[in-house]
Amino acid sequence: MAGKISMGARREVVSAVMERYRSAKRAEKGRILDELCATSGWHRKHAVRALRRRETDGPGEVATIRTRRRRYGATIKDALAALWEASDRVCGKRLKIMIPTVLPALEQHGRLQLGPSDRDRVLAVSAATIDRLLVDVKIAASGGRRRRAGFYSAVRREVPIRTFNDWHDPPPDS
Repeated sequence: MAGKISMGARREVVSAVMERYRSAKRAEKGRILDELCATSGWHRKHAVRALRRRETDGPGEVATIRTRRRRYGATIKDALAALWEASDRVCGKRLKIMIPTVLPALEQHGRLQLGPSDRDRVLAVSAATIDRLLVDVKIAASGGRRRRAGFYSAVRREVPIRTFNDWHDPPPDS
């Protein structure tokens, strides 16, 4: 019977339950979800998404979702690029470990001037974020996008390559 409810009726049920769900405590939210799943025939995860959806701008339109604010700006990216160059262009995992050692040296020699909050952000940045922030810098440093080197036909003609069938030089019984 739960599968026979029309989509319009499901939307009405969701809009009626949405405000109660948002203001409810965790245990109450579970009971509300159980009721909605029994009424609408939806899976639990779909019901959660329907109840957490933003207020709509018009019929069937979902309001714009807020974008995540950037934590690391150009100052942090420039500082990481300087650290990366000073550490002989190591990968993000190794650079993360070297930052507490290299950063004071660069500041002491006047190569970097960071405020306290930016300094804390540079020290707290993860290895994956370092790699993500330095992608453009690494491409520019290597001279552009890398391309896979093709096999040159002249080299292929000169170098004998053994295939699966070519390994019968000395027969096994000799």
